[in-house]
Amino acid sequence: MATALIAGASGLVGGCLLQELLAADTYDRVVAVARRPLDVAHPKLVTVTTEFAALRTLERPLRGDDAFCCLGTTIKKAGSREAFRAVDQGAVLAFAWAAQQGGARRFFHVSSMGADASSRFFYTRVKGETDHALGVMGFDTLGIFRPSLLLGPRTEYRLGERLSAVGLALSEPFLIGRWRKFRAIPAEVVARAMLRASFGQGARGTLIYPSDEIQDLGRR
Repeated sequence: MATALIAGASGLVGGCLLQELLAADTYDRVVAVARRPLDVAHPKLVTVTTEFAALRTLERPLRGDDAFCCLGTTIKKAGSREAFRAVDQGAVLAFAWAAQQGGARRFFHVSSMGADASSRFFYTRVKGETDHALGVMGFDTLGIFRPSLLLGPRTEYRLGERLSAVGLALSEPFLIGRWRKFRAIPAEVVARAMLRASFGQGARGTLIYPSDEIQDLGRR
């Protein structure tokens, strides 16, 4: 049996993914790395509470076979561009490094639609830079998931996302073919897609999952 590592388990996608991992027969142990204790109890779950910047100094290195990263925030919630980058890039890469040092050869990461290291928009540029940095770390398999607008219950109110969700819901019948990737996507669908992408073994290189492929994989 195998051990799964997960970061971001208190978030929208991460919370759904944690439940998927705990229920999956594939893993007999799930190690969640978090800044604060999780409000989840399960015989398979071990929580490592630490700052991500301190992962290099852990007394016991993380040990796992597969790593799942659902870390992410917004500039508004983070408070500044620097704080946003510290989470969506710094914490992600720190977790990837720690997972790799602990034996993980496969890494599955939630990025964002439009992620591009050369983007003129700060948010998608940071996402793209992070994806690129992960790509040169040498994981046997790197799965990068780029969902559209995420749907699901959040702990904080996001007016912009609520309005966008309404707009996408009204336009969804017209989002077909190559436009289907712009449909809003439930967080639990992304979580199931990440778990299912981990099924099977063997080196597969870097795999990019756009939102329409995530929809198919997560609902199949």
